[in-house]
Amino acid sequence: MKWRILVPLVAVLALLGVLLVGLGLDSRELPSPLVGQPAPAFSLTALEDPETRLTEADFTGEVALVNVWATWCSTCRAEKPLLMELAEKGIPIHGINYRDERAAALRYLEISDDPYRTIAYDPDGDAGMEWGVYATPETYLLDADGVIRYKRTGPLSRELIREDVLPLIDELRAEQREATS
Repeated sequence: MKWRILVPLVAVLALLGVLLVGLGLDSRELPSPLVGQPAPAFSLTALEDPETRLTEADFTGEVALVNVWATWCSTCRAEKPLLMELAEKGIPIHGINYRDERAAALRYLEISDDPYRTIAYDPDGDAGMEWGVYATPETYLLDADGVIRYKRTGPLSRELIREDVLPLIDELRAEQREATS
C-alpha cells in the first residue's frame, strides 16, 4: 500500500521540481544552436530598394551586428538609441526588418535615426525563421566570415553591450587582424 502512494507522490514532486527550475530560467539566455554556425542563407529585397536583392553575404566581410527589428515592436524602438551609439562607434549594423510593412518601416527610418548599413526586408518572416527568430528584437554578432558568434533575444542593454558585446567584437576584430597579417 505504501508503494501505491509513494511512487505517484515522488513522480509529482519531481515534476514540480522540473517546472520550478524551468520558471526560473531566462529564455533570453537560452543557447542558440546557430552560435558557431554560418549565418543562414537568405535572399531578400533591400528595404530601401525592392529591386536590390540582399543575401547573407552582404552581412559578411567584417565583424558586424545583425539586428532583427520591426516598427510594431516597442522594445525595438527602445533599443534603437543603443544601436545608434554602436553605429557611431564604427560598429557595422545590418538589419532584418521582420514581418513589417515596407512603407511603415521606411517612414519610421525617415523620421528617426537609422543605425543600419543595409536592411533586408522580410515581410513574411521566412528568413527570420531560418535565423531562429521567435521574438523581436534579436541581435546576432557575426565574425568576418559570417559565422554567428553571439545571439541575444530581446533588447540590448548598456550593461550587456559593455560586458558581452564590445569585448567579443574586440576579440573578433583582433582575430581578423591576425588572420590578415
